[in-house]
Amino acid sequence: MIDKAFDEVTSLHLRLEEMRLEHRDLDDAITRLTDSPTGDELMLRRLKKRKLALKDRIIAIEHMLSPDEPA
Repeated sequence: MIDKAFDEVTSLHLRLEEMRLEHRDLDDAITRLTDSPTGDELMLRRLKKRKLALKDRIIAIEHMLSPDEPA
């Protein structure tokens, strides 16, 4: 039982790092697209929406991993 819980926590930590990396990559892509003279507004909106959704999932996982506060 402990091994399963450890594996789940480890898996969440790995997924969290992957998501943070993707978030940074999206941020870079948004910056490049914004700086481009031929910036595609539709693509920019899609990237920003994806980045926001990813941030929400990152926050959710961080809350799952943070210990409960004592009463």
